[in-house]
Amino acid sequence: MRVSYTPMINQYLQIKKNYPDAILFFRLGDFYEMFFEDALVASRELEITLTGRDAGSAGRVPMCGVPYHTADSYIARLVEKGYKVAVCDQVEDPEEAKGIVRREVTRVVTPGTIMDYLEEKRHNFLVAVVEGAAGDFGLAVTDITTGLFMVTQLAGREALLDELLRLEPAEVLLPEGEERHELAEFLRQNLKGAAISFWSEGAFEPERAARRLQEQLGMSWNRAGLAGLPLAVRCAGGLLDYLKATQKRELAQINQVEVYSAGQFMHLDSVTRRNLELTASLKDGSRWGTLLWVLDHTVTAMGARLLKSWVERPLLDLAGICARQEAVEELVNGGIVRQELKQILKEIYDLERISSRIAYGSAGPRDLLALKNSLAVLPSLKAILSRQQARLWQEIAETLDPLEDVARLIGEAISEEAPPGPKDGGVIRSGYHPEVDRLRQASREGKNWLAELEAREKERTGIRSLKVGYNKVFGYYIEVTKPNLHLVPPYYLRKQTLAGAERFITPELKELEEQILGAEEKLARLEYEIFTAIRQEVAGQVRRIQQTAAAVAQVDALLSLAEAAVKGNYVRPLVNNGTRIVIRQGRHPVVEQVLGPGEFVPNDVELGGDTRLIILTGPNMAGKSTYMRQVALLVLMAQVGSFIPASYAEIGLVDRIFTRIGASDDLAGGQSTFMVEMRECQSIIKAATPRSLIIMDEVGRGTSTYDGISIARALVEYIVQRIGARTLFSTHYHELTSLESLPGVKNFTVAVEENGEEIVFLHRVREGKADRSYGIQVARLAGLPAEILRRAQEVLKEMEGRAGDSRRQSQPHSGQKVILARHPVLEELSRLDLWQITPLEALNILASWQKSLRQEVGRAGNRGSKKKPLPGMTGLFGRE
Repeated sequence: MRVSYTPMINQYLQIKKNYPDAILFFRLGDFYEMFFEDALVASRELEITLTGRDAGSAGRVPMCGVPYHTADSYIARLVEKGYKVAVCDQVEDPEEAKGIVRREVTRVVTPGTIMDYLEEKRHNFLVAVVEGAAGDFGLAVTDITTGLFMVTQLAGREALLDELLRLEPAEVLLPEGEERHELAEFLRQNLKGAAISFWSEGAFEPERAARRLQEQLGMSWNRAGLAGLPLAVRCAGGLLDYLKATQKRELAQINQVEVYSAGQFMHLDSVTRRNLELTASLKDGSRWGTLLWVLDHTVTAMGARLLKSWVERPLLDLAGICARQEAVEELVNGGIVRQELKQILKEIYDLERISSRIAYGSAGPRDLLALKNSLAVLPSLKAILSRQQARLWQEIAETLDPLEDVARLIGEAISEEAPPGPKDGGVIRSGYHPEVDRLRQASREGKNWLAELEAREKERTGIRSLKVGYNKVFGYYIEVTKPNLHLVPPYYLRKQTLAGAERFITPELKELEEQILGAEEKLARLEYEIFTAIRQEVAGQVRRIQQTAAAVAQVDALLSLAEAAVKGNYVRPLVNNGTRIVIRQGRHPVVEQVLGPGEFVPNDVELGGDTRLIILTGPNMAGKSTYMRQVALLVLMAQVGSFIPASYAEIGLVDRIFTRIGASDDLAGGQSTFMVEMRECQSIIKAATPRSLIIMDEVGRGTSTYDGISIARALVEYIVQRIGARTLFSTHYHELTSLESLPGVKNFTVAVEENGEEIVFLHRVREGKADRSYGIQVARLAGLPAEILRRAQEVLKEMEGRAGDSRRQSQPHSGQKVILARHPVLEELSRLDLWQITPLEALNILASWQKSLRQEVGRAGNRGSKKKPLPGMTGLFGRE
């Protein structure tokens, strides 16, 4: 039997067919309703009541709904859970409709396109990715709540993942063909918080993408700086096509594109950002305990977003670093100016997101008032900046447009008491529009007439409790309580019966109702028309507003760095093109703040020149990791343009910071702790340059002692001899301290004070080396039972005794020397690049060596029974 649905349900199903992957919010009167499977999902996810609705011969179908005026909050909750929502509105007046009211989807809300209920201090990024034939990638990024639009091209999947992990996009868009591609699954596994969406492959085709890009920006992609970046053009065009289709409106806030490349900023891979806890703590992912937490004293949301991007992308441009430092230094020395700027910034709302809502067409009256109030303080801000000496302050002052014309328009047109919604009435200021004033007067007079009518009717009927009221269903009425019904005159017409009263109308009241409601309806319609026209006029100035917003954000971010410098007693580091890193009395910015003033023990470091690599030894808990992270953070802060916690610093530009710290695994990906460690080491040696800073902590601890020592030693030798990067290498393998014989390698240790079985951590780093790790003493501090500690001491003494005997047996007698004579195998080994050969090649080389050595042993045996060491091998196996 064929199921027939009601006309309204048929309309719903026709619209839903075009949006199968979205929950359809279907406008019915004052509610958005959901039906069938959408209702089951929404009621469960939103925890709202599931009911039913008669759908025709199919009987009742599942239904749930939310009030239209609170729909945005429900949509945000669904999007946060990973759903898309298609919003279907009534697009014609129900009173003028013939049959079913016409409805259309007016926007599709996805994780990357939501406009409301977002964290203020973070961007909400939508990213499009296109893979090229050579394994390179195009990437386009937008935040439609601010108008930010950026593109780049990246070489290889590793670079792509690093950039995506930095951006933390809410949604990643791929061409539809990628749905069956390994890339989609790769992104799903590695971008846990991002929704993966797909869009028509045709939108990413070069010609169509370039056309869409030109339509949006009003210029060719060549003029926009995208020449020679075909994958970036394809990404940008596909992304814009997706936005056009889902948002179903012009996105005037996206009016320029920023082209960026990896070479503009210090490279920080995802491992380094995580280990250094730049913007998210290792403990719980929050901002507390991060570098951003220390530096963020911003007053505005747009300043906070900009500062976060600065921390994530330190500069490589020396002029840009010095410009920020000069601006910060002027504020550090100008306490009064800092306070003046802070007070002004407190009056400025989030201009980036307000301007985007205005351009998007979703801004309400209070958004325009917030814009006007923000613009009111800009002349004072511009005047203060113009008086500063630093070149960057002068540049910001020049770009800061006070937008007096926009402020004047809003001030003249919009009432200071305007409600949130543009259709709620009372939006337009009295005196701005004559017809608004006339209708408002008519409405006001009508209400006065009602008050006079109520007074007359009380006098005429003698009913003291009589009152004139109003509701949306029945309009105006006269209400009389039941005890007084015998006093009701015959010209009262009964309209509604209540439990304790009756409601009536009269011809005079009906006439007044028509006048009042007619005036109020016309007034509300006219006010809305005027408001939308004003909003559209302001939207025409969105580019100017965005330029001013960017200037204000810069002021706020620089002021934040100055506030951090003053509060933390930081100094301006000397940043240059040299290779030295010299820090005197350096302090870890986060640990210092957590401990409180005067509690942190400062330390020096000097890298570059004669010291390219420091081997750092010392006990657990002594502060080796803190010291190494401290050096990395201070270098990074210097290239952000910030002052740093130290008494003096000279920083030779660092192109990349790499870290290998701590133990972690990837069991889901089939990688043990040691495998993860080795992969991180491989990434470092593959990408590091002489200008890099490498931080390595406890390399080789995930395998056997001899394997670990061998790998750690080989890494140190490779970094010193092949890369030349400035490196801090901490270890408990005290055997590695012998590498000080290599040029550029020095030993440093963290000092401790012994008092019997107790130790005191001094947290002082000094030149020298440790011969103990004090593991049992640290175990005692951790509270291990005494029985275990005693047994550990016994085992340790036994093992140290055996090791001592072994060392004594292998040591040469007095006057003897250990030498390494020449041998073909050793010469070939010294020339081998172990990092560039495959395991099979290594096995073949070993086999050839073994064959050669066996032949030599055989020849030596044939010459006589007296056993002699092989030529050139005495330094390895015996004495000479």
